[in-house]
Amino acid sequence: MDATGFVTLEQAGRPVRIEWARIDAPAGAPARAPLVFLHEGLGSLSLWRDFPARLCAALGRTGWVYSRPGYGRSTPRPPDERWAPDFMHRQARELLPALLDALGVAGPCVLFGHSDGGSIALLHAAAHPERVAALVVAAPHLFVEDLTIDSIRQARVAYERTDLRARLARHHADPDSAFFGWNDIWLDPAFRDWNLEAEVARITCPVLAVQGEDDEYGTMAQIERIAALRPSRRTELLKLAACGHSPHRDQPQALIEATRDFLQRHDGSPPRMTP
Repeated sequence: MDATGFVTLEQAGRPVRIEWARIDAPAGAPARAPLVFLHEGLGSLSLWRDFPARLCAALGRTGWVYSRPGYGRSTPRPPDERWAPDFMHRQARELLPALLDALGVAGPCVLFGHSDGGSIALLHAAAHPERVAALVVAAPHLFVEDLTIDSIRQARVAYERTDLRARLARHHADPDSAFFGWNDIWLDPAFRDWNLEAEVARITCPVLAVQGEDDEYGTMAQIERIAALRPSRRTELLKLAACGHSPHRDQPQALIEATRDFLQRHDGSPPRMTP
């Protein structure tokens, strides 16, 4: 990371500090829309590991990575606060625009979202089309599947009975904040009707939607629905074999190459060597 820091914003009537990092484009790279990375439901800035830097180097672009409130070194979720079913809508429509403004990220961006972050990216593009040049969404959720709920229940058992909490503590100042914020709302019966299809149908920018064939948290129906909702718009699907819920960890090279080629087709980026 070439620069790191914190920015303070207001969320739900209280100040929150958000950790961020910037990856500079390689020297001499042409000006292109920057990449903004949106992490998964248990993710954080550090849990991306080196993938953002690798992708930015391959594309010759600046990148921005951050931890949402409740995650990483950002302000934890208060113990008595439970997220509502619209928690991703609020992140997409309110917090992300405010964060980009605070960081001085002007002009349209390319959003790279994983899992819940992919859903937030889709919602942001629907609400703020002028801010988004293109979307790459890996294992996004558009609706709730039984498979997803079953795996999230299993994650709760693992958190309570295995070393999962200790492993998450390496990446979150308050692992309980991160885990239970995510786990409680996904297992709330009120969340079963959560659905993004109407918003996705409104997205106008190009979309690359990625899903692993072995994803334990979602099926191909998620990304296939994105294409079905946008029949006359630029939607590309990437289905990866030998890949679970995290394509950037299971198939990073394939994902980097697909993202590079997708953006080259849709915004004129010159081809670059992939590290």
